[in-house]
Amino acid sequence: MQERVIQAEAAGLGTYMRKVWEYRRLVVVLAVREVRAQYAQTVLGVLWAVLKPLMALAIFSIFFGILVPLDSKIKVEYPLFAFSGMVAWYFFTYLIVNVGSSVLNAQQLISRIYFPKLILPLAKSLAGMVDFGISMVLMVLLMLIWGHVPGWEILLFPVVVLVNLIVGLSLGIWLAALTTRFRDFHHLLPYLVNFAIWLTPVFYPSTIIPEKYQHFLYMNPMAGVIAAFRWTLLGDEVPSLKYLYGLAPILLLFIVGIWYFERVEREMVDKV
Repeated sequence: MQERVIQAEAAGLGTYMRKVWEYRRLVVVLAVREVRAQYAQTVLGVLWAVLKPLMALAIFSIFFGILVPLDSKIKVEYPLFAFSGMVAWYFFTYLIVNVGSSVLNAQQLISRIYFPKLILPLAKSLAGMVDFGISMVLMVLLMLIWGHVPGWEILLFPVVVLVNLIVGLSLGIWLAALTTRFRDFHHLLPYLVNFAIWLTPVFYPSTIIPEKYQHFLYMNPMAGVIAAFRWTLLGDEVPSLKYLYGLAPILLLFIVGIWYFERVEREMVDKV
């Protein structure tokens, strides 16, 4: 019997994306497996998705709500202010860490069968939507506790979530491709993410940053995303158009990242 070898072939980006669409069911299968594996063999299971953000909120609330109060600089209760930033930031960091390591952590799978490797980052993103959804349920409960009713801006919230997703994916896809060649990124990534939170107004308002340093804030795409989260959910100030300095290049980075991922995909099986 003649053997048939299936392998990746050089193709344009359009052809590649059509192949990804053909394997769309695999995205769901891998995402479900990821969610199950994430909380398998734990006593609390999926409750960790509730406890982790609540524990972080408690720490931030004690430090910035009591020890170093910021109430005079924000318009809503501090737990609402902080958690709205945390929801966006933790979704972003989930995408960076998990999408960035998706190819490296799937060595056995990609060495056995052929499929467009972009499926792996997409599956991780879909799995991350589960934790994001749980965090949003908690956000709604906090809004009910403090009696906060969102305004018409809430209609734009899905657009903000989409931008949040693209920002995380644009960096995560690059890292997924680069970590197969340079393993240093795999070890360096957690430290960079932990440091970056201090440069982003997640648990403090952007108004405490001196005016002469504000341009650094506008270059941070997640600062714009978090400002948009607070505007749509809490009726905070309308985000400045200057945030586009950081957000505008993201779409190009996203598209070029997919193109680069497709270019190096054929080497991934040998590199991982």
